Amino acid sequence: MYQFTGWTGPVTARDDMRMTKDSEPETSESLKTFGAVLKALRDEAGLTQEQFAPRVRYSATYVAKMEQGRRFPPKELIPRTEEVLGAPAARVLGAAYRTLTRKVGLASWFLRWAGIEEEAVSLLTYECAVIPGLLQPEPYIRAVFDRYLPHISEEQYEQQVVARLARQRLFKERPNTSFCFTIEQALLERHFGGPEVTQALLDHLLEQQRRRNVEIQIMPLRQEDHSGFEGPMRLAETADHRWVGYVEAHDSSVLITEPKAFSAMLQRYGKLRSQALSPQDTTSLLERMRGAL
Repeated sequence: MYQFTGWTGPVTARDDMRMTKDSEPETSESLKTFGAVLKALRDEAGLTQEQFAPRVRYSATYVAKMEQGRRFPPKELIPRTEEVLGAPAARVLGAAYRTLTRKVGLASWFLRWAGIEEEAVSLLTYECAVIPGLLQPEPYIRAVFDRYLPHISEEQYEQQVVARLARQRLFKERPNTSFCFTIEQALLERHFGGPEVTQALLDHLLEQQRRRNVEIQIMPLRQEDHSGFEGPMRLAETADHRWVGYVEAHDSSVLITEPKAFSAMLQRYGKLRSQALSPQDTTSLLERMRGAL
């Protein structure tokens, strides 16, 4: 199934455009209401967030964000809640959920992806337009938002920088999640933002590459056998080992949950990894590029 949403902002800079200075998405009244219902049902059962979360197979942090109205709840929450709190509670929560999906509308798809990303056990990213947000050092982030059109206020600018940096905590907060990135060498050769930004970027990529749960591969400039011609993509493996795809470009994005579609994306990503430099060769290339500056 393909689910579309409208966006404003540059590719992959957009994924934080609904974030606040506290690094959380802006809340809607319907999300807040759903969160209040969930909290009331949990409290009525005499369960803390820490007790409730593992029973519905989410983290306590994720449950807290849903109750605060800062994450769109997955549809699986309803049957899982029934297992823990019973059928009457699940019916109440289900009614709140149906109202939520009608009211939140297009913005809900980003909230769903953010939730999927936070709970994923594997995240795969291919990027050919801009360095993925999770890998951007602060100077690169600022270079991105310096070039953002239409222009944003200074307050919004700082909020976006803080939000992007906060999202990178996933590397530390999800040590058992595998993060795999395939990026085009052209993004590094472009020297986006100037030599100082490029130096910060190369240092940052080398630092992230040393993490046990992060793997970066560079697609060389010359590669006749290249499977990335359809553009950027992201794939997430959920805790129950289902796959979800996500793509975005200009002012639209698509969440892909149809098995045939994300199966094709998985095949393409696997082929891309085989065509890119190995992580070891990528590290060597990054070090050579860093030394040449």
